[in-house]
Amino acid sequence: MPTECQNCPLRKLSLFVDMSDQEVDFMQRFKSGELEVEAGTTLMMEGSNSPQLFTVLQGMGLRYKTFENGERQVINFVLPGDFIGLQAGVMREMQHSVEATTPMTLCVFDRKAVWALFRDQPERAFDLTWLAAVEEHLLGESLAIVGHMNGMGRVARAFVRLHDRADALGLLTNGEMHLPYKQQDLADALGLSLVHTNKTLKKLREQGVATWRNSRLKILSYPKLCSLAELSESREPMQRPLI
Repeated sequence: MPTECQNCPLRKLSLFVDMSDQEVDFMQRFKSGELEVEAGTTLMMEGSNSPQLFTVLQGMGLRYKTFENGERQVINFVLPGDFIGLQAGVMREMQHSVEATTPMTLCVFDRKAVWALFRDQPERAFDLTWLAAVEEHLLGESLAIVGHMNGMGRVARAFVRLHDRADALGLLTNGEMHLPYKQQDLADALGLSLVHTNKTLKKLREQGVATWRNSRLKILSYPKLCSLAELSESREPMQRPLI
């Protein structure tokens, strides 16, 4: 049975901004169904005109671009609560692809209904704008990190972000989370070579900061990791809207 918006497990998390009863009712009407996919499934293809938009209910994936020579560049990682397909909804065409890294459960929305959201639910429409602005900010931060930080700092920053998001989603146990990506995925996302990434992970392990083995990321010293990432250990998590 599809998950009712009223009973959505993500809504209970402090990571997400509360919705009014009216907004929940609208989202239930906006939602056209639920989709379960296996790992490796392409959810959206670059250049496609997808009729559907998604919110990740469970599972993890990644966004990537494909070059003419067939190689791909990972842009970022997709986690529960992320909204997928806004580009297709606004620009009529996806500028990147999205792939499921693990089995995923997705809330499905009809792309055509986006305009009803802007017409009838301006606050929800602002939430979409907010998500787009944050996505732009994170991409800008990624570019700045590539130009400013060394390999250790880049990997540390990625691990802090993933750790914090997993913690907010209730996916963290004793500082450990499921991280099912490949080292090449992380290297691509951070603008590093696979060799450099491997050496950096070894240094983090030897220095007692973090380990990443068998798809499990364990943070051994969060303060050290934040220091390497040039992030404050005491910063407050930012709430985000849930579509």
